[in-house]
Amino acid sequence: MYGALDVSTSGMIAQRTRMEVIASNIANAGTIENDRGEYEPYLRRAAMFAPVSAGKGVGMGVEVIEIQIQEGATRADYRPNHPFADDDGYVQVPDIDTTVEWVNGLQASRAYEANVAAAETSKNMMAQALRLLA
Repeated sequence: MYGALDVSTSGMIAQRTRMEVIASNIANAGTIENDRGEYEPYLRRAAMFAPVSAGKGVGMGVEVIEIQIQEGATRADYRPNHPFADDDGYVQVPDIDTTVEWVNGLQASRAYEANVAAAETSKNMMAQALRLLA
C-alpha cells in the first residue's frame, strides 16, 4: 500500500526539480556571460524523467535522471554596439521562449498538484483501512 505514496512522492520531487530548471531558464533568458564575465550564452536546460530503478529498493515512481543542456540553443540578435558582437553586429543569445517556459511551468505545477492529491487520497485510504482493522 505504501507503493502509491512512493509514486506520488517521487512525482512531487521530480516536478519540483522540473520547476527549478524552468525557473532557471526564465531567469537566464538574457544571460550571455558566465560568472567570470566571459562570453558564454546560457543554454536551455530540461529535466529528463525515467521510471525509478528497481535496484534502488523502491521500484515505483519517477526520477530525474539528467538535467539535459541543449547544445547550440542560441539565436543571433542584432546588437552592433555590444562588446561581444561579431563582425556583422550579431550577438548569440539564449534561444529561450519565456512563453513556452511559463506553459511548461504551469504543466509542472499541475502535475505536482495532482501528485499531492493522489498522496492525500492514498493517505486517507490507509487511514480508513486501519480504522476498519481496529
